[in-house]
Amino acid sequence: MDQNGNRKAMDRRRFLCGTAKSAVAFAVFASELVHADGVVGNPDADANPALKLALDPRRPQFHLLPAANWMNDPNGPIYWKGRYHMFFQYNPHAAFWGDMHWAHAVSPDMVHWKHLPVALAPTPDGPDAQGCFSGTAAVRDGVVTFIYTGVANAPQDQATLNDGKVSLRESQCYATSNDSELRTWTKRAAPVIAAPPKELQVTGFRDPSPWKEQDGWYMAVGSGIKGKGGAVLLYKSGDLQSWEYLHLLCGGDNNGTANANASNPVDSGDMWECPDFFALGDKHVLIYSTQGKVFWQTGDLDRTAMVFHAGQSGVLDFGSFYAPKTQLDKHGNRVLWGWIPETRPVAEYSASGWAGLMSLPRVLTLGGDGRLKVGVDSGIEKLRGHEEKLRLAPVSAGGREMISDVKLKGACGELLCVVKPSAEPFTLDLLSPGDEKEAKDARDAKALDSQASLLSIRYSHANPKELVVDQQRLPIMLAAGEALELRFFVDGSVIELFVNGQVTSTKRFYYPGSVASEIAVSFTGSVADVSRLSLWQLSPISKDRLTT
Repeated sequence: MDQNGNRKAMDRRRFLCGTAKSAVAFAVFASELVHADGVVGNPDADANPALKLALDPRRPQFHLLPAANWMNDPNGPIYWKGRYHMFFQYNPHAAFWGDMHWAHAVSPDMVHWKHLPVALAPTPDGPDAQGCFSGTAAVRDGVVTFIYTGVANAPQDQATLNDGKVSLRESQCYATSNDSELRTWTKRAAPVIAAPPKELQVTGFRDPSPWKEQDGWYMAVGSGIKGKGGAVLLYKSGDLQSWEYLHLLCGGDNNGTANANASNPVDSGDMWECPDFFALGDKHVLIYSTQGKVFWQTGDLDRTAMVFHAGQSGVLDFGSFYAPKTQLDKHGNRVLWGWIPETRPVAEYSASGWAGLMSLPRVLTLGGDGRLKVGVDSGIEKLRGHEEKLRLAPVSAGGREMISDVKLKGACGELLCVVKPSAEPFTLDLLSPGDEKEAKDARDAKALDSQASLLSIRYSHANPKELVVDQQRLPIMLAAGEALELRFFVDGSVIELFVNGQVTSTKRFYYPGSVASEIAVSFTGSVADVSRLSLWQLSPISKDRLTT
């Protein structure tokens, strides 16, 4: 798939143009840091890029991200010969978008990761000369195969990605590996699909997603039709190399903004990228990314006409989350990965030396009502320390606002709050020390200003079908007597929130200085409604935040 910048605009084309004990302990470790070449780390972080990265408290400790530089979309995740392989969009040269390669990491459990050499790099004068964009891994006759989008410079009349500044031809490319560790890849010199169907005026042509049916291979390709809206093109093949275009698998409606945003049809919703189509339970699921969000649809695949009919739909994540990809785990569960982009200015993350991270593995299931359900894979729980039950104490005498007695240290852990909704509304905030002081200074207020917290949640029985997270209204449907379960994973500069397996929201937060935040829980409402409030510190997956 093509480039993407910040979460707010999610404009990929613009990128083509261009706590104290913890701190002391980590400082002691940093002075002893040994790199792969055996050289002891220089205590001067400015002169030692690896040390600078290892000391950055905003770098996550239990999420997958490269040792340095830019990353975006997950590509071709696969369970192969007893190990999980993750590939992802990667710039090996800098912490901003450009020169797209496929990085490679391997894991025994989808939690602990080790980086392997880059899997795919652009081939000069090849169909991917300007970048190896996103794609999928498939297995045919025991051989792992990548189908991915390559981009190369092209005249405007041949371009499928053209904003007046760049003119690129997107084609679908093919590579295989006979290596049991998937370290080495052989590319086919020519694309397997060189261009979109001539009869269609497409708004993009990328991110192939093949799957196997009894009568052969099918493949969804992200696209859109000028004047008609986003679409998924459907192809068929017997060998993953010779593909025949059939028709649209599905498509959206013209939302009337195409002319106003013609330079980037993804922003307007007139191009759907990163489609993923798969069976789940007795339904099929389509996931696609557009307008800075990720959408899901569940419905039925008419196998006679090979057309998808959607029944239910929704937003997959209401925060900083984009371009996801799914795989089957060793038990056959459908696992979702997504790119968590930066939300700070380009100059800041570029200077930091790193940008972007992979979400935690999320397990997809189908609810009894046919809606998609999302939960975090249980493997993450092996990182837990002992459970600490939090007690809430008033911020001020007679006040209704309560603060937890124990804080999450080093911005690295899990929080669980279970509330049984009553007639009294409640507000829950995650606060850093500075926020907590500000809250105390404003203790006469009835509720915290959401701008003073890392994350703010509000719920009221007056609107029982929505949960307000910061300024976003998340749809929820609680059964009679069902409690509200809020599960937070906090890691360096990211919070992944899971609500009753129904909705998720990912939040980036950035604090100044060289010490990671301690995070407290603030609660305003009836404490009697809180049936559980627990904290677990989570162990880092590597000793130095570099995950090497």
